Amino acid sequence: MSSVSIQQLGVRMGAVNILEQLDLSVHEGEFLVLLGPSGCGKSTLLHSIAGLIDVDAGSIHIGGKDVTWADPKDRSIGMVFQSYALYPTMNVERNMSFGLRVAGLPKQEIAQRVQRASKMLQLDPLLSRKPSQLSGGQRQRVAIGRALVRQAEVFLFDEPLSNLDAKLRTELRRELKQLHRELGATMIYVTHDQVEAMTLASRVAVMRGGRIQQIGAPGEVYARPANMFVAGFLGSPSINFVHGQLTIAEGSAAVFRAGVLDVTLPRDVFSAAPPAQAEAVLGVRPEHISLLPAGEMHPPAEVTLVEPMGSHFVVWVDMQGQRLSAIVTSAEPPAVGDRVGVAMDLARACVFDARTEQRL
Repeated sequence: MSSVSIQQLGVRMGAVNILEQLDLSVHEGEFLVLLGPSGCGKSTLLHSIAGLIDVDAGSIHIGGKDVTWADPKDRSIGMVFQSYALYPTMNVERNMSFGLRVAGLPKQEIAQRVQRASKMLQLDPLLSRKPSQLSGGQRQRVAIGRALVRQAEVFLFDEPLSNLDAKLRTELRRELKQLHRELGATMIYVTHDQVEAMTLASRVAVMRGGRIQQIGAPGEVYARPANMFVAGFLGSPSINFVHGQLTIAEGSAAVFRAGVLDVTLPRDVFSAAPPAQAEAVLGVRPEHISLLPAGEMHPPAEVTLVEPMGSHFVVWVDMQGQRLSAIVTSAEPPAVGDRVGVAMDLARACVFDARTEQRL
């Protein structure tokens, strides 16, 4: 396993900058997930690491070696694409061993590598089958096995589960996490699926517009987002944003007001000393909102929609024009049209500058 270091990377497509002055360090043995919406540059970054795209500026180092202009075959990488890209006329064993045979490795070593990978991926009973005789999940496991037999220093995954149904995605997600634990290899994984990112990653790098917005452990990025984009991209249902006015009152109390909402915020929700007065946005996740019987102690709201989700309900309320979602775990949620009180766990809230959208 090896580390990956990217410095001041720039990639252009025609007159458009896809990546610009991007820096990224991937530690040895970690599972880094590049997360972001379509078109944010995450696949371009992965393909640059793989050598499939020429860069316009910056450098890429794998295991301390400068591979910026090295051919893909000389970068000691194994790559798994969104499409399986299997040879239809070859069986599973020959698909997995094809690259090794082209490289001229001894037959015994090829057999040992294929046997080890097929055992790890539970492909032993399928080695004689052709791709047309496999399910989507089995084909993707073969594609992963083809990368594993290379015994690469870094494994790259470009949205490998996006073509699978929900059940298969869950199963393969679990297998990938177990595979990383067994191999201890460095893995870089691209996805737009936040569930994949949160469950697989050692660290998550959230991207937007060719730039990394925030990088950190999944729990850290989720609980303390650097800006409104990161906060809004992670979480389902999405975080609630309430636009209002922040004021530092006497005694250094931070007061946030927005319509009927008038709350004092704990000082530790701020990443730095807040301004004396500012237009601000309060971010509260649905699981940190409680719905109580209507009363004078809590801002009033009306239930507008109830979504059953199996283990819980997502309840949408209207708080004098402000639409909020709350997760309710009780067996009997409030009904549409009910009047409720809204209570927020402010210790877990986030506050953002309304102009810059950065966390205060």
